[in-house]
Amino acid sequence: MHGSTSRPALLLAHGAGGSLERNYGPVMDRLAARHTVIGADYPGAGSTPRATRPLELDTLADQLMSAADAQGVERFTVSGFSLGGPVAIRLAARHPERVTGLVLTAPFARADAQVRLTARVWRALAESGDPDTLGRFLLAHALSPAALEAMDPQELESAAKETGTGVPEGTPEHVELVERLDVTADLARVTAPTLVVSPVDDHLVPPRLHRAVAAGIPGARLVEIPGGHLPFAEHPERWAALLTAPFPGSEE
Repeated sequence: MHGSTSRPALLLAHGAGGSLERNYGPVMDRLAARHTVIGADYPGAGSTPRATRPLELDTLADQLMSAADAQGVERFTVSGFSLGGPVAIRLAARHPERVTGLVLTAPFARADAQVRLTARVWRALAESGDPDTLGRFLLAHALSPAALEAMDPQELESAAKETGTGVPEGTPEHVELVERLDVTADLARVTAPTLVVSPVDDHLVPPRLHRAVAAGIPGARLVEIPGGHLPFAEHPERWAALLTAPFPGSEE
């Protein structure tokens, strides 16, 4: 937990192949300045042991809820990034009385054919023992063209190596869940005020999937931001401002 317990609570659901530190670390101080920040790393990320069986979306949502319960937090906003989007949607659909708002960044309700194919390559590379190639693949899909062009070849290779070697061991299970989850039926059941943040140059989870989530949740608002799939890497200040902005009529 980060931040004072007297502040509104913010639950964090991270992305596939990420962790709380990898996805929210760059903005954590900013979040904790206004919120009690709570989260749980998925199996095989952070200090959480790797799963011995395929992951289930309900299990990840339950783990996030348990993290809030452990801190004695009854009501909260949920920030879901990438895979964390459907985790947050499932939690909000099952516990509407506890969720005061959703901020979904680069979310998807289900993987379409393009995302499934990308996920299968990602999973194979994560299992291949070739972190350099994995890192190049991830950077090519996760960063915007502008961010990639801003690095010289040596910086690009260094970034790819760092990315590939830092991938959590549970990544194959995370990505396998991406391929088969479907929260389409949950969208209409979400009653919390919802903001969908759509990076316009996202090639990993294309903006058409972000827009589909926003269209399916009653009253959801869509905000487009520049950059690729990783706003914490390209536009951390702008992303943090969206994550900490209070919803109209909320309890914050």
